[in-house]
Amino acid sequence: MTTALITGSTAGIGAAFARRLASEGHNLVLVARDTKRLREQATELHDLHGIEAEVLTADLSLDSGIEAVEARLSDRKSPVDLLINNAGFGNKGRFLEVSMADELTMLKVHCEAVLRLTSAAADGMRERGRGGVVNVASVAAFVPRGTYGASKSWVVQFTQGAAKDLAGSGVRLMALCPGFVRTEFHERAGMGTDNIPNWMWLDADKLVASALADLARGKTVSVPDPRYKALMGVVKVAPRGLLGGVSSRTGRKYGPQ
Repeated sequence: MTTALITGSTAGIGAAFARRLASEGHNLVLVARDTKRLREQATELHDLHGIEAEVLTADLSLDSGIEAVEARLSDRKSPVDLLINNAGFGNKGRFLEVSMADELTMLKVHCEAVLRLTSAAADGMRERGRGGVVNVASVAAFVPRGTYGASKSWVVQFTQGAAKDLAGSGVRLMALCPGFVRTEFHERAGMGTDNIPNWMWLDADKLVASALADLARGKTVSVPDPRYKALMGVVKVAPRGLLGGVSSRTGRKYGPQ
């Protein structure tokens, strides 16, 4: 039986990955900051699907948290076959309205943690000749909008480059780029959602099913909905100045987690 490790597992896209993978018979390592929620989630998934669900409390904004997850991913006696780097958050406010401490914390979670955990997981996967990593980015990666979009753009570029370097090793890497998903993400960031049209909202469970299908097909970037695929097609040909203006009006509200 294979094992998947999911960061940010207790809500949103992370919880949807946990439900889907548990239903398919995968054992899980659930990672988040809230031990109580993690234990409740682990118990529920074990009772529903008969899988083993391990709890790992870790704050990925801290070196100690990243190191704890790195150690679990490096455990050769209990290998992880699939890593879902999902943990993330948004900051309310434009550039210079957000504190430098919060900006640096975002880079720690979105970039440094993703780099270190992907490296820890992929090293063992390459030795075994199989494995997969899904790094959750965002459609915000494709529009010019502050630290959030820049960090997610880094996730996409890093994942594509690492996937190329590991081609033929049996290790698959994919950047997942969803749009707006109905999760706790915006509420946690203190962001309003009234100006977001209904058609732009995605269902987390359907998104995850599409993402896993794209991973199985060997895609390195997944935009898991026809509406957003079409929107990203427009983004590719639109002037950068126009995109910047639209992104500025919508605020920092692109966020999947």
